[in-house]
Amino acid sequence: MHDVDSTAVTDVVTDGPYAPWPVVDDPGTWSLERSTVTTGSGDVVVHHRVGPDPVLLVHGVAGSWTTWTPLLAETGGVGERGLVLVDLPGWGTSPAPVGAFDVERGAGILVEVLDALGLSAVDVVGHSMGAFVALHLAVAAPVRVRSLGLVSGTTTATVRAARHPWRALGTLPAFTLLRAGLLVTSGAARGLLRGIACVGLLPLVAAPVFTHVRRLDRSVLDAFVDEFRPERFTAAARAAASYDVERWRAVTCPVTAVLGRDDVFARVSDLDDLRRLLPDVRTAVLGDCGHFAHVEHPAVVAGLLGLDGRR
Repeated sequence: MHDVDSTAVTDVVTDGPYAPWPVVDDPGTWSLERSTVTTGSGDVVVHHRVGPDPVLLVHGVAGSWTTWTPLLAETGGVGERGLVLVDLPGWGTSPAPVGAFDVERGAGILVEVLDALGLSAVDVVGHSMGAFVALHLAVAAPVRVRSLGLVSGTTTATVRAARHPWRALGTLPAFTLLRAGLLVTSGAARGLLRGIACVGLLPLVAAPVFTHVRRLDRSVLDAFVDEFRPERFTAAARAAASYDVERWRAVTCPVTAVLGRDDVFARVSDLDDLRRLLPDVRTAVLGDCGHFAHVEHPAVVAGLLGLDGRR
């Protein structure tokens, strides 16, 4: 490992409007077609559009394809480019996976989706857990990934927290406490979250995730409740605990990693770790931003990832 230059992290001022777009579930807005792809882990729902230089968008543990709609709204549907938005097994409208779901299986599913759509290579953007899966896709199938965009990626700090949860109380307390709470409440967790939403307390629960929760469009909070899958969260944590991040040294494509200064599920130190593993990675920290950078500041994220038409 080489020493990390802390000045390599670019601090980005986010002086534009906060979370300016709602989350919507109308694929017709961006001329997206809905398909079901049969994979080794079961059926997967995909929203896609034919076009040049296709972009594959991979959601996180509290998301689905709709998580990306604020970014699509900001970028005019990412111009004329092709789009692929996957609901991973057990999220969105995709049924629960057949067998265990882990990082390896997640990357394999993405390859099967690309094969079904006849796409040889794509630019991949992943949020949270989706960034983790996207990184492994670049390891397991490098010829399929032209570039990587990691948005609020849960990477090295999450791996350490998953392996040593109580030790991580001081470094990643939100992740550790959420995981512990879900293990205790088990299958009742989603019902509890819906109950909290019904009595108007959801902003208090979501406040650690978004920097300005009371400035969010109601659709963002509704999607947060609808898309959160407690059992999938705990499965993802188990998978992270056993993952060897040294494998990321094999990534050869260009990588850009963006996270919020206020992110409770990722740390700025994650970007230092990524630069140790990926010396050429571009990193940026967004001020006034939590764990959903593409929702909270979609224009800034689009610019950093080259999705604003200037690429």
